[in-house]
Amino acid sequence: MTTHTVELAAFLRTRRERLDPDDLGLPSRRQARRTPGLRREEVAELAGVSVDYIVRLEQGRGLRPSAEVVEALAQALRLSPVERSYLFNLTRQRPRNPDKPATTAPPPLARLVDDLSPLPAMLVNHRYDLLAWNRELTKLLVDFDTLPPSQRNAMWLCLLHPEIREYYVDRERVVREGIAHLRAAWSAYPEDRVLTDLIAEFTTGDEDFARLWAERDIQVNGRGHKVLRHPGAGVLAVDFEVLTPLEDPDQRLVIFRPADAESQSALDRLCAGSGPASAEGAA
Repeated sequence: MTTHTVELAAFLRTRRERLDPDDLGLPSRRQARRTPGLRREEVAELAGVSVDYIVRLEQGRGLRPSAEVVEALAQALRLSPVERSYLFNLTRQRPRNPDKPATTAPPPLARLVDDLSPLPAMLVNHRYDLLAWNRELTKLLVDFDTLPPSQRNAMWLCLLHPEIREYYVDRERVVREGIAHLRAAWSAYPEDRVLTDLIAEFTTGDEDFARLWAERDIQVNGRGHKVLRHPGAGVLAVDFEVLTPLEDPDQRLVIFRPADAESQSALDRLCAGSGPASAEGAA
C-alpha cells in the first residue's frame, strides 16, 4: 500500500465524517448514527458509485478512480477548491477545467492591476482575453475602451489590429510564442467553443498564424522580452513577467517593465500625457 493510497483512504474518511447529514438535506434514519458525518452508503448515493467502491477506497485497496469519479466524490463530499485539487493530486488524475472560463476580472485582481501602476499590467484568461488593465498599458498599446469586447484579446491585437500588428520588431517570434501558448490552452480547454472559434478566425485571417499553428509548437512562457516600435515613443524594450493567482488559476497577471534606461524614459514620456484611466472590462 503506497503512501498516496493510505492518504487517499484517510482523506476520504475524514471528509465524510465531518459532514452533517442535515446540512445536505438527507432523510433522517431511524437507526442512530454510531459515527459522526455521513454513512458510506450516503456518500455512494451522492457520488453515483457503489457502496463497495467507497469501502475499498477507504480501506486503501489499490483503486485508482477515474477523473469523473474523483469529480463526483469531490462534489458529494462538498470539497473546497483546494481540497478538490488535493484529491485529484492524490488520485493522480487531472481535474477538468471549468466549462465557462472567466470573462470578467475578480475585483481584488482588478484592483491589483490598478495598484501596479506605474508598471503596465493586465489580467488575461487562458485565451488571452483582456479582463483588466491599467492606464499605463493603454499608453503602451491601445485604449481598450475604444475596442469592441470581441477585439479585447491580446492575440487578436497582435495578429489583426492594423496598428498593433506592426508594433513588434520581432513579430514572428512574438506570434510564434503566442501560438504555442494558445495550442497548450486549446488542449487543456477542449470544450471552450469561444477559443476554438477564435483559433479558426486567426487561421483564416492571418497567413502567419495558419503557418505557425500547423507546426504544433507548445510552450507557456512565464517571462520574456519584447521590443516595440511605438508610433509615439519610438523603439522601446520591455521585459514581462506572468503570474498565476492561486484562487484563479485559469487567469494570468502580466506585468511589463522597461528593459533599459532609454525604454524607461520613453515609457515615462508616454504616461506623462493625458489619457484613459485604468479600466476593467469583459472580453
